[in-house]
Amino acid sequence: EEIQRETAYPDGKVEKVLKNGCHLVFFPNGTWKKVGSDGKTVTITFFNGDVKQIMPDQTVIYYYADAKTTHTTYSDGLEVLQFSNGQIEKHYPDGKKEITFPDQTIKNLFTDGQEESIFPDGTIVRVQRDGSKTIEFNNGQRELHTSQFKRREYPDGTVKTVYMNGQQETKYVSGRIRIKDKDGNIIMDTKL
Repeated sequence: EEIQRETAYPDGKVEKVLKNGCHLVFFPNGTWKKVGSDGKTVTITFFNGDVKQIMPDQTVIYYYADAKTTHTTYSDGLEVLQFSNGQIEKHYPDGKKEITFPDQTIKNLFTDGQEESIFPDGTIVRVQRDGSKTIEFNNGQRELHTSQFKRREYPDGTVKTVYMNGQQETKYVSGRIRIKDKDGNIIMDTKL
Protein backbone atom coordinates (compact mmCIF):
# COMPACT_ATOMS: atom_id res chain seq x y z
CA GLU A 1 0.00 0.00 0.00
CA GLU A 2 1.16 3.53 -0.71
CA ILE A 3 2.11 5.62 2.28
CA GLN A 4 0.43 9.00 2.55
CA ARG A 5 2.23 10.12 5.70
CA GLU A 6 4.84 8.69 8.08
CA THR A 7 5.58 10.03 11.56
CA ALA A 8 8.40 8.94 13.89
CA TYR A 9 7.93 9.73 17.60
CA PRO A 10 10.65 10.30 20.23
CA ASP A 11 9.65 7.13 22.10
CA GLY A 12 10.54 5.06 19.02
CA LYS A 13 6.97 4.57 17.82
CA VAL A 14 6.39 4.98 14.06
CA GLU A 15 2.99 5.73 12.56
CA LYS A 16 2.18 5.28 8.89
CA VAL A 17 -1.03 6.51 7.30
CA LEU A 18 -1.78 4.73 4.03
CA LYS A 19 -3.63 6.26 1.09
CA ASN A 20 -6.45 3.73 1.55
CA GLY A 21 -7.10 5.20 5.03
CA CYS A 22 -5.45 2.47 7.12
CA HIS A 23 -3.20 3.47 10.03
CA LEU A 24 -0.18 1.37 10.97
CA VAL A 25 1.63 1.94 14.25
CA PHE A 26 4.94 0.17 14.93
CA PHE A 27 6.22 0.02 18.52
CA PRO A 28 9.90 -0.39 19.50
CA ASN A 29 9.26 -3.78 21.16
CA GLY A 30 8.09 -5.33 17.86
CA THR A 31 4.36 -4.99 18.48
CA TRP A 32 2.38 -3.33 15.73
CA LYS A 33 -1.19 -2.14 15.30
CA LYS A 34 -3.31 -1.77 12.20
CA VAL A 35 -6.48 0.33 12.23
CA GLY A 36 -8.62 -0.37 9.17
CA SER A 37 -9.85 2.37 6.89
CA ASP A 38 -13.28 2.04 8.56
CA GLY A 39 -11.65 3.13 11.85
CA LYS A 40 -13.41 0.24 13.63
CA THR A 41 -11.40 -2.83 12.63
CA VAL A 42 -8.22 -3.04 14.72
CA THR A 43 -5.53 -5.72 14.61
CA ILE A 44 -2.68 -5.75 17.11
CA THR A 45 0.16 -8.17 16.50
CA PHE A 46 2.24 -8.53 19.64
CA PHE A 47 5.99 -9.17 19.78
CA ASN A 48 5.33 -12.70 21.15
CA GLY A 49 3.15 -13.69 18.18
CA ASP A 50 -0.21 -13.15 19.89
CA VAL A 51 -2.79 -11.40 17.71
CA LYS A 52 -5.79 -9.39 18.92
CA GLN A 53 -8.49 -8.35 16.46
CA ILE A 54 -11.35 -6.01 17.28
CA MET A 55 -14.14 -6.17 14.73
CA PRO A 56 -16.63 -3.39 13.84
CA ASP A 57 -19.36 -5.15 15.90
CA GLN A 58 -17.00 -5.12 18.94
CA THR A 59 -16.26 -8.87 18.67
CA VAL A 60 -12.76 -9.46 20.04
CA ILE A 61 -10.69 -12.35 18.68
CA TYR A 62 -7.49 -13.08 20.59
CA TYR A 63 -5.03 -15.70 19.34
CA TYR A 64 -2.51 -16.99 21.88
CA ALA A 65 0.48 -18.04 19.78
CA ASP A 66 2.27 -20.23 22.36
CA ALA A 67 -0.86 -22.19 23.27
CA LYS A 68 -2.24 -22.10 19.69
CA THR A 69 -5.60 -21.13 21.22
CA THR A 70 -8.17 -18.66 19.94
CA HIS A 71 -10.46 -16.83 22.40
CA THR A 72 -13.37 -14.99 20.79
CA THR A 73 -15.59 -12.67 22.84
CA TYR A 74 -18.80 -11.57 21.14
CA SER A 75 -20.64 -8.35 21.91
CA ASP A 76 -23.52 -10.33 23.48
CA GLY A 77 -21.08 -11.79 26.06
CA LEU A 78 -20.63 -15.25 24.52
CA GLU A 79 -17.01 -16.43 24.75
CA VAL A 80 -15.65 -19.22 22.54
CA LEU A 81 -12.28 -20.86 23.12
CA GLN A 82 -10.78 -23.03 20.38
CA PHE A 83 -7.81 -25.16 21.41
CA SER A 84 -5.17 -26.66 19.13
CA ASN A 85 -6.35 -30.22 19.91
CA GLY A 86 -9.79 -29.43 18.46
CA GLN A 87 -11.57 -28.85 21.78
CA ILE A 88 -14.07 -25.99 21.71
CA GLU A 89 -15.55 -24.35 24.80
CA LYS A 90 -18.50 -21.98 24.76
CA HIS A 91 -19.04 -19.84 27.87
CA TYR A 92 -22.48 -18.24 27.79
CA PRO A 93 -23.34 -14.95 29.52
CA ASP A 94 -25.77 -16.78 31.86
CA GLY A 95 -22.90 -18.96 33.17
CA LYS A 96 -23.70 -22.13 31.19
CA LYS A 97 -20.70 -23.83 29.56
CA GLU A 98 -20.63 -26.19 26.59
CA ILE A 99 -17.47 -28.15 25.83
CA THR A 100 -17.02 -30.11 22.61
CA PHE A 101 -14.10 -32.52 22.95
CA PRO A 102 -11.93 -33.69 20.03
CA ASP A 103 -13.86 -37.02 19.92
CA GLN A 104 -17.07 -34.94 19.50
CA THR A 105 -18.36 -35.70 23.02
CA ILE A 106 -20.36 -32.67 24.17
CA LYS A 107 -20.49 -31.72 27.85
CA ASN A 108 -22.92 -29.09 29.14
CA LEU A 109 -22.30 -27.54 32.56
CA PHE A 110 -25.41 -25.76 33.83
CA THR A 111 -25.48 -22.89 36.32
CA ASP A 112 -27.52 -24.94 38.82
CA GLY A 113 -24.69 -27.51 39.08
CA GLN A 114 -26.18 -30.14 36.77
CA GLU A 115 -24.09 -31.68 33.99
CA GLU A 116 -24.99 -33.44 30.77
CA SER A 117 -22.61 -35.36 28.50
CA ILE A 118 -23.61 -36.54 25.03
CA PHE A 119 -21.24 -39.14 23.58
CA PRO A 120 -20.68 -39.82 19.87
CA ASP A 121 -22.45 -43.21 20.15
CA GLY A 122 -25.61 -41.48 21.39
CA THR A 123 -25.20 -42.30 25.09
CA ILE A 124 -26.33 -39.44 27.34
CA VAL A 125 -25.14 -39.05 30.95
CA ARG A 126 -26.87 -36.56 33.24
CA VAL A 127 -25.46 -35.75 36.68
CA GLN A 128 -27.66 -33.97 39.21
CA ARG A 129 -26.42 -31.62 41.93
CA ASP A 130 -26.81 -34.35 44.55
CA GLY A 131 -24.43 -36.57 42.55
CA SER A 132 -27.09 -38.96 41.25
CA LYS A 133 -26.52 -39.96 37.67
CA THR A 134 -28.81 -41.06 34.82
CA ILE A 135 -27.30 -42.84 31.82
CA GLU A 136 -29.36 -43.33 28.67
CA PHE A 137 -27.77 -45.86 26.31
CA ASN A 138 -28.35 -45.92 22.56
CA ASN A 139 -29.76 -49.48 22.85
CA GLY A 140 -32.72 -48.22 24.91
CA GLN A 141 -31.33 -49.26 28.29
CA ARG A 142 -31.21 -46.73 31.10
CA GLU A 143 -29.25 -46.63 34.34
CA LEU A 144 -29.81 -44.62 37.49
CA HIS A 145 -26.95 -44.30 40.01
CA THR A 146 -27.68 -42.87 43.45
CA SER A 147 -25.88 -43.07 46.79
CA GLN A 148 -28.27 -45.93 47.74
CA PHE A 149 -28.38 -48.10 44.60
CA LYS A 150 -27.66 -48.61 40.91
CA ARG A 151 -30.64 -49.50 38.76
CA ARG A 152 -30.71 -50.63 35.13
CA GLU A 153 -33.95 -50.50 33.15
CA TYR A 154 -34.17 -52.64 30.02
CA PRO A 155 -36.34 -51.91 26.97
CA ASP A 156 -38.47 -55.03 27.70
CA GLY A 157 -39.46 -53.55 31.08
CA THR A 158 -37.07 -55.61 33.23
CA VAL A 159 -35.53 -53.59 36.07
CA LYS A 160 -32.40 -54.75 37.94
CA THR A 161 -31.35 -52.90 41.10
CA VAL A 162 -28.09 -53.42 42.97
CA TYR A 163 -28.10 -51.88 46.45
CA MET A 164 -25.02 -50.57 48.23
CA ASN A 165 -25.07 -53.55 50.62
CA GLY A 166 -24.63 -55.82 47.57
CA GLN A 167 -28.18 -57.15 47.48
CA GLN A 168 -29.65 -57.47 43.97
CA GLU A 169 -33.30 -57.26 42.99
CA THR A 170 -34.58 -58.07 39.51
CA LYS A 171 -38.19 -57.29 38.55
CA TYR A 172 -39.33 -58.87 35.32
CA VAL A 173 -42.14 -57.58 33.12
CA SER A 174 -44.09 -60.79 33.88
CA GLY A 175 -44.29 -59.72 37.54
CA ARG A 176 -41.60 -62.16 38.71
CA ILE A 177 -39.22 -60.78 41.35
CA ARG A 178 -35.85 -62.35 42.16
CA ILE A 179 -33.68 -61.16 45.06
CA LYS A 180 -30.08 -62.24 45.64
CA ASP A 181 -27.88 -61.52 48.64
CA LYS A 182 -24.49 -59.82 48.38
CA ASP A 183 -22.85 -63.19 47.59
CA GLY A 184 -25.23 -63.94 44.69
CA ASN A 185 -27.36 -66.48 46.57
CA ILE A 186 -31.06 -66.36 45.68
CA ILE A 187 -33.03 -65.43 48.80
CA MET A 188 -36.40 -64.92 47.05
CA ASP A 189 -37.83 -65.82 43.65
CA THR A 190 -41.50 -65.45 42.79
CA LYS A 191 -41.53 -67.63 39.68
CA LEU A 192 -44.98 -67.24 38.18
